[in-house]
Amino acid sequence: MLTPGTRTGRVAVVTGGSGGIGTACGRLLAERGYDVVLTARRRPPLQAAAEAIGARWVVADSADAASFAAVIDAAGPVGLLVHATGTLDGTFARAETLERFDAIIRTNLRSAFVVTAAALPVMGPGGRIVFLSSSAAHRPQPGRSAYSASKAGLNAFAAAVAREVDGDGIAVHVVTPGPVATPLLEAVHFPMMTLSAEHVAETIAWLDELPPGVVLPELVLEAVERGPFAGQPYVPEAARARGRTELPPR
Repeated sequence: MLTPGTRTGRVAVVTGGSGGIGTACGRLLAERGYDVVLTARRRPPLQAAAEAIGARWVVADSADAASFAAVIDAAGPVGLLVHATGTLDGTFARAETLERFDAIIRTNLRSAFVVTAAALPVMGPGGRIVFLSSSAAHRPQPGRSAYSASKAGLNAFAAAVAREVDGDGIAVHVVTPGPVATPLLEAVHFPMMTLSAEHVAETIAWLDELPPGVVLPELVLEAVERGPFAGQPYVPEAARARGRTELPPR
């Protein structure tokens, strides 16, 4: 019987594994005994991340079914799927292009279907799927209409799939963090309080320790803004270039 905090041999597939939340998840899961398979589109950072944490790796596009099939073929029976692939892109609807809108939806939403459809046939009772969403799913961001739509769609997709597979003993979760201090934030024009990628990874690992009979559809994570546990504001490069180094007024 597995002791708390260990999942020796349980296969965990982590998309977006070449950096940020994906790499942090892969590292923590590997430390806890999982057989981790990282996947992402860019080989050099993916290979470097996997070798650094002792994980397997497969280059693939999570939004392309034929490409992602190679990940599942290499992984074998999947116990945990962490879908951390995502892009923070886009602009105001008046200035958005159809091509960029489609690209954002493809990366953030179509990919969720592709990885789910591929993993479910090799996932048995006790399996879990964890989708990484965003606070924009609940509080759509002006200037990020495509991104907000993609994350709201992801949450709806996850909720529907959860009801489709609960009878198979498979749990589906959404982890919805506030801003996370990763390179994706560097284009944001204002300072903010952020979570770390490790905070999100700890949450995902904890989810997979829950009893199989526990249903926890969504976890919303936010950084503490005041008090003894509040950190320093994160100032993205785009904000610093505009001289914005202080938090906006509450």
